[in-house]
Amino acid sequence: MLSKSKAALRRLYLKSPLWCMKISTKITCLYAAILLLVLVLTSVIMGLGTYYTFYHEAETEIKIAMERMQEGIEESSSLQAYLNEKDLVPPGIVLRVTDITGRIVYETDSHYPSLDVLDANRVKNPPFWANKDMDVVKLDRFVFYHAKMDVVDHGQFYQLHFFRTITAENVFLEDLQILLFIITIAGFIIALAAGYFLSRRILQPIRDLTQTARKIEVERMDRRIEVPPAKDELSELALTFNHMLDRLERGFKQQQRFVSDASHELRTPVTVILGYSDLLSRWGRKDTKVLDEGIAAIRSEAEDMQDLIEKLLFLARADQKRQILHKDYVNLAEIVDDAVRKMKLVTKNHTVTLTANEAGTIYADPATMRQMMRIFLENAVKYTPEGGHITISSRRMPGEKAMKLVFADDGIGIAEDDQKKIFERFYRADSSRTKAAGSVGGTGLGLSIASWIAEQHDIKIEVESQLGEGTKFILTIPLAAEQKKENN
Repeated sequence: MLSKSKAALRRLYLKSPLWCMKISTKITCLYAAILLLVLVLTSVIMGLGTYYTFYHEAETEIKIAMERMQEGIEESSSLQAYLNEKDLVPPGIVLRVTDITGRIVYETDSHYPSLDVLDANRVKNPPFWANKDMDVVKLDRFVFYHAKMDVVDHGQFYQLHFFRTITAENVFLEDLQILLFIITIAGFIIALAAGYFLSRRILQPIRDLTQTARKIEVERMDRRIEVPPAKDELSELALTFNHMLDRLERGFKQQQRFVSDASHELRTPVTVILGYSDLLSRWGRKDTKVLDEGIAAIRSEAEDMQDLIEKLLFLARADQKRQILHKDYVNLAEIVDDAVRKMKLVTKNHTVTLTANEAGTIYADPATMRQMMRIFLENAVKYTPEGGHITISSRRMPGEKAMKLVFADDGIGIAEDDQKKIFERFYRADSSRTKAAGSVGGTGLGLSIASWIAEQHDIKIEVESQLGEGTKFILTIPLAAEQKKENN
């Protein structure tokens, strides 16, 4: 039922005019409505408090007069004797004494109407702040309290009537009500104007952000929001938006470079395949040498294309978080030994040496770990001249729960400026490096894949290299032996 009520309220809100208003207008209306409510409540409370204060003051004066009258009668020999005294009641209180027939025996002010007139104009439903034991009489513009007290003197029954006018206070209260109403309306109008002005000033950065976002296009992603000097939520919003634009710009440039490099990498083998296919269609049927050369070249380029496409698919799955890893507790030494043994089988022109291979249990996906090691080994072979040396060592780090796996070569090395970029996709050092290595090629994707695999296994990669002196890739691989014991 609660969810249905929320849904109904949401539908009602979506259909209301508030849904189409600007945020500044909504803030202005909300601010003005809250202030109006506060002003109305303040006016009501002030008015009721003032009414209660004045009525309570009149009520208190009548009660004091009645108490003094009661005490005076008890101390005097008779009512008639006490009535002859002066200052029977406080100023502002009118006293009238009647006998059992209603005849006036004594009064301090003869201008007050008769009891019949007073009774006829008695307010039947007095306000809640009035005393219930006293009558409220309203005659023309006169409003006053009327209280009665019965007295028996020497066997005679008398009734004492006390009057306290509140006409002046009532007029004042009516004027006060009008004044409060005017103040409320004026405050509401001022609140609307001030709220509109303040909301526009406060939301100006948001409008700037919107205008900047509208002006931003693919070709002009260098525009940024001006950050307000105040350290508030709007400055945080501007900083966050600028940071988002920085990431979008980097991602867009990376995507442009990725598409350009991928197109370039695919264009070369496709051109070669088309060229050889054209050559075979002309002379390959009769010339066996041309036929063998063409088939070998087409096969080689097709294998390079297949390798490139597989790497692109791997990175695409990684970006979409669809690359599945099957992690288990495995011995790192077995994976290292397998990777080195296979590299020795395919490498005839380099010396590959495993100098140390200590045992250590890690929690990893064996297939991707082998792939990562193969990438580093192939990279070392590719950029090491023939007759060079490649060494691998895997040792347990003393005092730490990790293994240090090092791939070292004495090849051409990597420039210091390039060391931070070699893990970027399609990035390769300058052409002189490739030429020095014997015109070897590559897609520039291998180290990107190795970096992603290392990141998924919490492996830290460090690079030590100097031009002409070789390169070291140092991998710090966390051990899982302690974790495995805790799980067991």
